This record gives sequence, structure tokens and C-alpha cells, in this order.
Amino acid sequence: MGIQSTIEASSDKLTPAMERVASVIRHNPGVVLDMTISDLAAACLTSVATVVRFCRMLGLSGYAQLRMSLATELGREAAQFGGGITLGAEIARSDTLQEMASKLASLEMLAIEETVTSLDFDALGRVVTALDSANRILLFGIGASHFVAQDLHHKLFRIGRNAFLLADSHEAWSAALLSPAGTVALGFSHSGSTADTVRYIEIAREAGALTVAVTGSPGSPLAEAAQERLISHARESRLRAGAMVSRIAQLTIVDCLFLGVARQSYDETVNALLKTRDVTHPR
Repeated sequence: MGIQSTIEASSDKLTPAMERVASVIRHNPGVVLDMTISDLAAACLTSVATVVRFCRMLGLSGYAQLRMSLATELGREAAQFGGGITLGAEIARSDTLQEMASKLASLEMLAIEETVTSLDFDALGRVVTALDSANRILLFGIGASHFVAQDLHHKLFRIGRNAFLLADSHEAWSAALLSPAGTVALGFSHSGSTADTVRYIEIAREAGALTVAVTGSPGSPLAEAAQERLISHARESRLRAGAMVSRIAQLTIVDCLFLGVARQSYDETVNALLKTRDVTHPR
């Protein structure tokens, strides 16, 4: 995972002072290359010691390694996407529509790349196997995560899987509590801290279901509550009312899950997709 995505994924662990450091770097990561540690501390209204603690919280030895990691990452991204935009920078009020679209496209491509590159394929394989043999599949997410769960439900339902999309938290908890043998329960939350989703996974696990967290935060309550964790990576803009980049990252995992299940019964899957296409698009 890139250093900018690591900062994004660690947001729930930051103190207020460290959050100010993270905010300055998110706004324009290039400032780290131009500032000394004292300059950055002053810009963030904090101390040099806080900046050092911030670096170590990210798993780095100190500020020098942060600068080196960001320089390498920004250089690689500029080579990949071109140097016309500052990739790590926030979408700004002054950006043109073309600049906003370019930043968004670059961030979404990076989210897909980083999610797939760092995906735990052993965990993915175990979840695919469980879904393929499941008697019941329960899917739950709130807000934008609900639409991610809905996408997986649509795909699994079209190939004849016994999948249920749960829109209400009380309904989800009840379904989780009454999970029959062979149930797989998936909870979707980019932050991993959505209380209703965490509770849903806890109840399903206690009832004997295999629980899966699809989240962008590996140390979150949701990730801790689930038996299997599929981690997405995304750098969100502050203009994220609909969860843009994180949604794309989670949908990448959804597609990997679906294709994994589809591959297990390839001919049957193709046949089911053709039949459902024909019935919904009659000649």
C-alpha cells in the first residue's frame, strides 16, 4: 500500500494534532518534499515530536523516510499519469472541470491498482469457497456502502445464489441472529467504524455464520469483529459526500468475489447469465 493510502487508512488512529499533520499532507503531499520537519510542525500548529510520532504510527522510522516514501510515490505516479496535475492534492475550488475529472480518474485508477496489489488472496480464496457453498448469503452496508452491497447482491442473485440484501439495521441483526448453518455474512464499511454494521457482524459471528469485513481500515472495529477481512485502499477527497474513490475500491473487491464464485461453476454461471439476459431483454 502506498504511503498516501496508509495515511488515509490510519485516520481513525490519529490524535487531533496528528490529524492536522495528515490534513496538510492530504491537501498537498508535495509540501513534505519542500519543508523541513520544523517547517511542517509549524504549519500544522504542532511540535516536531508530534510529526515524528505521526511518522512512526505509519510504520516509518522518521521524517526522512516519510519524505523519501512520498518522493518515490509522487514520482512514480507522475510518470504513470503525467505531470500535469498534482495527484495527491485535494480537489480545489480553483480546479477546472477537466482538472477535477483528471484527478478523480487518476485516484480511482490508483485505488483499483493498490487494492488489487495488496489484496490478501488467501483470504479472498477462502471467502469465495465459502460463498460458493453457502446456504445463505447476507449482505449489509449503510449509506454508500449499501450500494456496494447491492452490487454484489445483484451479481450473485443473477447466477442463482441465495443472497439477501438487508436495508434496515434491525432487519440485518435479526437475519444475522437467525443464521442457519452454512451462512456467510458480509459487512461493508470503508471506515470500518459504522456502529450498525459492526453490530451486525458481531451478531452473525456469535450465531455461527462465517463473517467477512470489506473495509478500508484493517485495524477498525469491523475488521476486528469479522473472521475474514478484505481490505480496500483509497484516497478520498474532502468532497466525498457519496464516497467516490472508496466506492470504486470496494467495487473492485466485489467484482473479484463475483468472478471467483462464477469461476467455480463456469458453465452454469454463463448459462444463468444468458438466461437472465434473455428474459430481461426479449427479442
